[in-house]
Amino acid sequence: IVSFDFAVSILPGWHTTIFPPYFVAGAVFSGFAMVLTLLIPARALYSGMRDFVTARTIENMCKIITLTGSMVGFAYISEFFIAWYGGNPFEQGAFVQRAFGQYWWAYWIMMLCNVISPQLFWFKWCRTNLVFIFFISIVVNIGMWFERFVITASLTYDFLPANWAYYSPTIIDIATYVGSMGIFMTLFLLFARFLPMLPISERKNAMH
Repeated sequence: IVSFDFAVSILPGWHTTIFPPYFVAGAVFSGFAMVLTLLIPARALYSGMRDFVTARTIENMCKIITLTGSMVGFAYISEFFIAWYGGNPFEQGAFVQRAFGQYWWAYWIMMLCNVISPQLFWFKWCRTNLVFIFFISIVVNIGMWFERFVITASLTYDFLPANWAYYSPTIIDIATYVGSMGIFMTLFLLFARFLPMLPISERKNAMH
């Protein structure tokens, strides 16, 4: 829904119909990475989970991350082609600013984390080393955060040059962001403490 909201806008950099499919691919991509970020420590703490969340399960999740990461990377590249093919100078300028403007560092961190790092899972040892998988899952989560930052940073170049400015987070912004992670971890730990982390139906299917 958010991607369609962006796609039907008239803002350069947002007015693109590729947003809906690549937001779906990005949701699967970041969702699997976030699950691994939470699952690997939980699996290490609760040894009983290893009978249900096996090494093969985690390896298959890494393969899905590689596939969806490649789809997201293809969408990033397609955006430049669509802007060029559309012939709209404002749309072209928006994407040039993304990659080479004042937020260039955020764009290339996004590309490194979301497109390059998942390609390491082509190697067998990368898909079977839990410490490395946990590290890559954190990297992917960081990359998806930067994707949202890059998309919203387009607002700094609106139709009035007098509004153009460089965003710097305030202490309130930082505290809100850190606090949101604290709230999430609190709720996750309460969930792990009081509710079953694995559905009973799936446990029945895994049992002899």
